[in-house]
Amino acid sequence: MTDKRVPQSFEVRTYGCQMNVHDSERLSGVLEEAGYVREAGDDTADLVVFNTCAVRENADNRLYGNLGRLRAAKRENPGMQIAVGGCLAQKDRGEIVRRAPWVDVVFGTHNLGSLPTLLERARHNQEAEVEILESLDQFPSTLPARRESAYSGWVSVSVGCNNTCTFCIVPSLRGKEKDRRPGDVLAEVGALASEGVLEVTLLGQNVNAYGVEFGDRYAFGKLLRSCGDIEGLERVRFTSPHPRDFTDDVIDAMAETPNVCPQLHMPLQSGSDRMLKAMRRSYRAERFLNIVHKVREAMPHAAITTDIIVGFPGETEEDFEATLDVVRRARFASAFTFQYSKRPGTPAAEMDGQLPKEVVQQRYDRLIELQNEISLEANQQLVGSEVELLVAEGEGRKNAHTERRSGRARDGRLVHFTPEGETDGELRPGDLVHTTISRAAPHHLLADGGVHRHRRTVAGDRWEAGQRPKTSGVGLGLPSFGAPRDASTESTAEQGCGC
Repeated sequence: MTDKRVPQSFEVRTYGCQMNVHDSERLSGVLEEAGYVREAGDDTADLVVFNTCAVRENADNRLYGNLGRLRAAKRENPGMQIAVGGCLAQKDRGEIVRRAPWVDVVFGTHNLGSLPTLLERARHNQEAEVEILESLDQFPSTLPARRESAYSGWVSVSVGCNNTCTFCIVPSLRGKEKDRRPGDVLAEVGALASEGVLEVTLLGQNVNAYGVEFGDRYAFGKLLRSCGDIEGLERVRFTSPHPRDFTDDVIDAMAETPNVCPQLHMPLQSGSDRMLKAMRRSYRAERFLNIVHKVREAMPHAAITTDIIVGFPGETEEDFEATLDVVRRARFASAFTFQYSKRPGTPAAEMDGQLPKEVVQQRYDRLIELQNEISLEANQQLVGSEVELLVAEGEGRKNAHTERRSGRARDGRLVHFTPEGETDGELRPGDLVHTTISRAAPHHLLADGGVHRHRRTVAGDRWEAGQRPKTSGVGLGLPSFGAPRDASTESTAEQGCGC
């Protein structure tokens, strides 16, 4: 283990999706338990960990550029260590050490808990350690987590993915779907709520397929309803569901569980049935639109967002127009739009019909223009309405200049507001305020009339005190539903030690 008399400082740099963000919280928890301390200043840490993403085409360039910049720092401090983990590490394996021989450890998506041991081995042997497992050595939830937010937390319901989308490299890097038992998910959610966390996001590569491993296709809807029984939990979100697995009981659970937010992020990818088939997306445009219709029937004010890929191999102008048609009919609150990125190792990378960059860019620009128009129109309809905001940290880049604060509405929309009016002392991240929307833009809302109500929260108290939740690992067991066990009566051993 690390010498406790001279603690080593560490920094984790994260790229990619919410799953990676949450994995980085696990890595921080594992390192702190091993005796490392978080680097609090601007100095380069004794240990720098890169948690990488392999989804985009420039992911490796970004990693090697950052590794190159650290080479000089390592020359000046020979005791410094560099570790590379995540999806790109799982994909490239020994190639990372070949291209950047100053890296000390390379570890994959399946062995997060091995990092402290690998670091010690590299230090002792004075050579790089590369450990890439093909399957989980332990479920990530059995690892401790050092949470980044005092008011909002990620909770994994599953890892891996059973889909075979032709553009996606994730299943080969994260493996087949593995589900956590419901009791363990609820225990972790309850533990966060007991520490003042107001908002939890349930995470899964295909979150609404949850339960397939233990034979209950309605498990995710039940899980949402059970979250409604957790005291102190005010907002529940989830990402990302797959249209193929979307069942009506999930819509009912969303509409009938008060703390489940009226927000749905559901990837479309394309509005062309021909492209969806080529992508191996096992639904068609009308199926997708039917889900959107049912969600809006149950929750008229729900904000529905999506992911769309432009320029998939073989996409014609007719295919692209079909995507624009679905966007017009679905009227998404916002969309994450991507130009198709060729990833070696995926079926799509070998497909005929790879499109010229200029064609993809032109279509991408048209899609952005259309979605911005729709987003602005939707946001303008909210002018004059009152919203409850969870005051956020770091959401408004211009807040220092505009003297505004920022928060998220229950439907996930970002609102920049004037921090004046009926406030109960200082507004802290994690507090809740009510305000009225005065202006709209495509990607945010403005509330210039001040605060009507302000509720101070335990999350705000903890943010002010510089405290962040640190959850112990939660073990595995037989699937069950019900209220989580009282965390105050359980020892760490009872929660699971990860063995």
